[in-house]
Amino acid sequence: MEFAIKLSQFLLSLSILIVLHELGHFIPSKLFKTRVEKFYLFFDVKFSLLKKKIGETEYGIGWLPLGGYVKIAGMIDESMDTDQMQGEPQPWEFRSKPAWQRLIIMLGGVTVNFILAFIIYIGMTFFYGEQYIANENVKDGIWVNNPTVEKLGFKTGDKIASIDGNKVAKFEDVNKELFLAKEVVLNRAGEEIKIKLPENFIDQLMKSQRGMLVNLRMPYVVGIVPNESPNKEVLNPKDIIISCNGQKITYADEAIAIFQNFKGKTVPAIIKRDGQEVAVTLNVNKDGKLYLQQAILPYDNLEKLGLYKINKQEFGFFESIPVGLTRGVDELASYGKQLKAIFTPSTGAYKGVGGFGAIFSIFPSTWSWFAFWNITALLSIMLGVMNLLPIPALDGGHVMFLLYEMISGKKPSDKFLERAQMVGFILLITLVLFANGNDIYKAIVGN
Repeated sequence: MEFAIKLSQFLLSLSILIVLHELGHFIPSKLFKTRVEKFYLFFDVKFSLLKKKIGETEYGIGWLPLGGYVKIAGMIDESMDTDQMQGEPQPWEFRSKPAWQRLIIMLGGVTVNFILAFIIYIGMTFFYGEQYIANENVKDGIWVNNPTVEKLGFKTGDKIASIDGNKVAKFEDVNKELFLAKEVVLNRAGEEIKIKLPENFIDQLMKSQRGMLVNLRMPYVVGIVPNESPNKEVLNPKDIIISCNGQKITYADEAIAIFQNFKGKTVPAIIKRDGQEVAVTLNVNKDGKLYLQQAILPYDNLEKLGLYKINKQEFGFFESIPVGLTRGVDELASYGKQLKAIFTPSTGAYKGVGGFGAIFSIFPSTWSWFAFWNITALLSIMLGVMNLLPIPALDGGHVMFLLYEMISGKKPSDKFLERAQMVGFILLITLVLFANGNDIYKAIVGN
């Protein structure tokens, strides 16, 4: 069931992005009286699942969910249909239109992607508002359990003072900023500690096979207790460990540290259950862990426990516009930095490039409209930026040749465009194979 939910969100998000992107090409084509022969969601290699011709355009759904396309008459595209280019240019063909009209048609897809992302962020701001923990209110510091980050000198209890000279207002932004940072200033028991991050920091992180760099310090809350666990009769879901071996426990990291001293043994503890304190004896395995899965409390519960102050803000429709736009710009700038790191070999970031498997994995296993729209907005930005890369076979490649034509007054020959399209197509396939190959490799060796 969880797989079906993830798959449904993945396909719905992909379908929305593809259809709207292709509409971005389709609408200006129609406005400029350019014939569109096909409009497809997914690729119809050899055959299509559904198709219907309306007017001059065949609309359909292909069977291969790797993208979609519009086939514009008189244009050299991924179909490599060169026969249509042999005859005299016709008034309804792409090649017969002025360069500025062709440029608008080619930029239509990415324009829609960026507009969509901003609309989603504005809508999310209006419907959900903002809920966050101010970084300055993380009074007892961060929880560090990523070995790569620990080796660099980060310690549990440190407070993030600044990243690359800038203060981080929201704790939720800390990991995103750290990922591409060069220098971090920590506050450790009133002392300022500066840590320079190595250029290949991203590569080191991927080798550690851990997701988060730093975490909020959370209480030790019992989640799932397997039937075979020796703690099955001792603990219930939602129990909170508040004392262990006579020591007061506020955060999970404190309990975990104590468990390391009781490997393969039992340890006395006090838990809070339904508001009551209960004395129990916990069984610790040979690795110094309990036989269970921890649970993560939602923000509201953390506030009720007095651990963190949750900042909440609601916005009216017109107030949501500048806030949503600002968030969209921030996400666009952040993705630009990530892309720069990927194309800088020394960072090793290219090793983390993923394909459709990586995209599928970021969707939650339970249906969440908040997560769905948040991911869709980010993917829309990614799709827009990637399509702007000056690679023949992508929108950015066509734009590059059109700009050359507009500046020089010379139009590249059809033969040149055909060869460039073929080179771009081979490069694009190579990138797709590399990205999805990374997914397969991670699935085999473990992530």
